[in-house]
Amino acid sequence: MSGADSGVVLAKHNRQIGSGRFTQKMQIKLAVLFIMILVAFAFLGVRLCIINRTEGEKYKKRVLSQQAYDSVTIPAKRGDIVDRNNTKMAVSQKVYNVIVDAKTLNKDEGANIESTITTLYSTDIEFLYTKDELRSYIRENPDSQYRVIAKKQSYEVVGEIMNRVNNPNMYPDFKGIWLEDTYVRQYPYNSLACDVIGFVQGDNEGAYGLEEFYNSTLVGTNGREYGYLNDNENLERTLKPAQDGKTLVTSIDVNIQSIVEKNILAFNEEHRNEAREGAGSSNTGVIIMNPNNGEILAMASYPVFNLNDPRNTDNLDIKVDLEPGQFGGMKGILDGETELDLENMDDTEIAEAVRKMAEAEAGSEEGSEERKTEESPETAEESAEGGNGNIDINVGGDKEDGEEGAENPADPYAGMTYGEAYEKAYEEAKMEALNALWKNFCINSTYEPGSTMKPFTMAAGLEEGILKGDESYVCNGVTEVGGHQIHCSNRLGHGTLTFAGALEQSCNVAFMKIGGTIGKSIFMKYNQIFNFGLKTNIDLTGEALTNSLVFDINTMTPTDLAISSFGQGFNVTMIQMVSGFCSLINGGYYYRPHVVTKILDSAGATVETVEPRILKQTVSEATSEKIRELCIGVVENGTGKSARPAGYRIGGKTGTAEKYPRGTPNYVVSFMSFAPADDPQIVCYVVVDEPNTGNQAVSKYAAVLCKDILTEVLPYMGIFQTEELTEKEAAELAEKQQDFSKGSTAETEEETQGEIIVDSEKTEEQGAAQSNGAITFVDENGNALDEEDTTGRKVEIDPATGYAIDPTSGVLLDPQTGAPVDPTVTDLTN
Repeated sequence: MSGADSGVVLAKHNRQIGSGRFTQKMQIKLAVLFIMILVAFAFLGVRLCIINRTEGEKYKKRVLSQQAYDSVTIPAKRGDIVDRNNTKMAVSQKVYNVIVDAKTLNKDEGANIESTITTLYSTDIEFLYTKDELRSYIRENPDSQYRVIAKKQSYEVVGEIMNRVNNPNMYPDFKGIWLEDTYVRQYPYNSLACDVIGFVQGDNEGAYGLEEFYNSTLVGTNGREYGYLNDNENLERTLKPAQDGKTLVTSIDVNIQSIVEKNILAFNEEHRNEAREGAGSSNTGVIIMNPNNGEILAMASYPVFNLNDPRNTDNLDIKVDLEPGQFGGMKGILDGETELDLENMDDTEIAEAVRKMAEAEAGSEEGSEERKTEESPETAEESAEGGNGNIDINVGGDKEDGEEGAENPADPYAGMTYGEAYEKAYEEAKMEALNALWKNFCINSTYEPGSTMKPFTMAAGLEEGILKGDESYVCNGVTEVGGHQIHCSNRLGHGTLTFAGALEQSCNVAFMKIGGTIGKSIFMKYNQIFNFGLKTNIDLTGEALTNSLVFDINTMTPTDLAISSFGQGFNVTMIQMVSGFCSLINGGYYYRPHVVTKILDSAGATVETVEPRILKQTVSEATSEKIRELCIGVVENGTGKSARPAGYRIGGKTGTAEKYPRGTPNYVVSFMSFAPADDPQIVCYVVVDEPNTGNQAVSKYAAVLCKDILTEVLPYMGIFQTEELTEKEAAELAEKQQDFSKGSTAETEEETQGEIIVDSEKTEEQGAAQSNGAITFVDENGNALDEEDTTGRKVEIDPATGYAIDPTSGVLLDPQTGAPVDPTVTDLTN
């Protein structure tokens, strides 16, 4: 290359280099731009600092509010209730509430509303809204993020919705819907053991039974998922997991419970409408208890209720009791312009008039609204005449102008219209009926025990050494104590009875003499030992306290002692009686009755074991053995023969008690039994309140019901037959049918008891001598009577009827049993 060419190339290269340099002008522009950016950032920084200082909290809250479900409750699962074999009797099933987020659905001008609603209503979900109502709600509440549109839906029903919620990318047109976990309490056996279990109310609070008594154990603790902003303004979530409730393992055996309830139902259906309209009894209660540890194997009563629908009133007889005098004459709608004269209407007619008027009121929307305001009588009359169905009849008088408050304690219906009064009275009657249904008859209701008390009376005398067991008694059917003629169930008299025979024949006269021999001090001492008047503290809600329903030793009269000796004049509960009786036949050990045996955590591990608890020793082993022997004699030779299950040897005692008011045909009959006789494994106590029969005072009803129950329960428990079956027993066992239609017999008839009014001053004047509470029987002149003086009564037969005539009262008697023909005749008279 020549020199000239080299110069040209070098010059071109220099020009290219010069064109890539930053000129001064460019550098100035870059500096200005950089300064402007710095100023802008500085301005923004200052502005952010000002905002953070003055309005930072507001914006934090706004950010949090825009985060969906930043704090969510995680419900705890309520613990299960299971029987002794781990069969579930109460469980909590997970269900789902369907929630709508209107704010999300309203985005993009509501583009996904219709597709979401269409998908929702194509499922089997039971919604609280119609499609149109839901559309309106979403449009009218654009900021709402939580609204329940369906409650407590099962997984099977919401499965498709759950799939769409969990896969939003697959279903982009389904938005604003989510599922909220919750639990619903379910009872797989419906009404089985309803009195024992209780139920759960809407706020997850237990009501009655185990559900209420162990509520804090069962309920668990809800968890929570929290959303919050950290120091960097980022949303953080913290999960506090729920603690599920604990499981109760009970001593109840579902199979034994089922046997008991099946036989109770059969009894009540067999006697339904027999002597009066209704079930076979007012109440029927049965308790089966293990006498060797206090465990309750079964506890049932009748009527029952469905635990899954406890407020159902379909089978309840709800009566509204409104006094006719409260209303006077009133305009009716039964036949247009009829003036109802309530004073001349019977209860049925009044109830029907009330029902129709209330229905008419409820049927008129206009009338329903008008009832909420005060009207003048003229306006009400005009409304009724106008035919709009509104009835405005003041029950308790108008409120004066300016007077505040509609409630008047003296007149709860003051100022109300007739329809309002009826509605109020109906609601009160309904709740009263439901509360009575929900209460556990076996622990809540009290009654006089009748002759099931007699083994306790004997035990007190034997334990104290006052009785030897070789005594004999003469019964001529009646004894006078404190100026009162007190009769035996057999008014013709039992004649001479041995100590065992007195219990076998359930002789009131003999037991009045036993009570007099023991004295009130000893008698009341053992009442307290056996817990009469005190709670047993069984682990169930609602046990009645009977301390005010027993006699006071300081005021107890000779007559009180006489009638108390055979179970009259004081009240007990079933659980008191069965717990005390268990101690009588198990060697004398009083166990605290209980239903729960173990408590498990949610993983199934045992956290608490409820051990059998002996509270006291009531009697000695020797006395207990003697009582067992005496009770076996009752079943083999006495009033309890009809209770013997085929192939088994058992012991027991019958009981019959006349209810208040005395002189009515209403009775409580009962039977207390234990099996097997030589080694008691269970005690079965049956109480029938007002059997629906022509003659209620027959303990056979309770005895045969007990027999039916034991016939099934004993083989199930592996207790084998030890006695040879007769042909009759074999046939009965095969047929499993009992005849309740017959009246009392000499083998099954029980005593009937009544009320006497004691005048303590008159008692002293008539010479009822006392020494440490003991009674000496006297005649009308105050002279002591020997047993021989009470025998030899002549019985006269009424030729017109063929009945025997009681020589002391003229009452007609069954010549075979000595029982009054008239069931309203009381055995205790003034």
